[in-house]
Amino acid sequence: MPVRDKLTKPATTFGLDRLETPIGVALLVTDDDGVLRALDWDDYEARMNELLRLHYGAVALKQARAPKDIRAALSEYFKGDLDRLGDIQWRVAGTPFQKKVWTALAGIPVGTTMSYGAMAARLGAPNAQRAVGHANGSNPISVVLPCHRLIGANGALVKYGGGLERKRWLLAHEGVSL
Repeated sequence: MPVRDKLTKPATTFGLDRLETPIGVALLVTDDDGVLRALDWDDYEARMNELLRLHYGAVALKQARAPKDIRAALSEYFKGDLDRLGDIQWRVAGTPFQKKVWTALAGIPVGTTMSYGAMAARLGAPNAQRAVGHANGSNPISVVLPCHRLIGANGALVKYGGGLERKRWLLAHEGVSL
């Protein structure tokens, strides 16, 4: 019989729901308080699971319907009510710098973009654009924490955890001329 290490934490359990969107099936991960912990795409589920593991340790996902207000806000966003993302309560785990970047993402207005360098400067770390890029790439709550609004200094669309076609669609949906 295996002996369990007394220092091993039990797995954190979150609910997992799926939501049809115009750009694919979104995976919604929520906690027992009904707060969004992750949003990713079904074709990137392995990436999402790895990010959850990195941020929370062992994670168990159980099928559970996301709260109505989260589903409604996301559905309305995809139908064109772009301000609805601000209605969604979210919580993240990560390094202090990652949390700082992710919180700042929520402050980029709909319909605008910002370069990685400009975000680094906004955070008081003007030489940290690569660190901003790395944190942005580890963002567990796609769309709601709008990592798609960060672009290259030359205006190019660079990297998006859900694929560049989704990034292009999200920016066009928000009225950004590409």
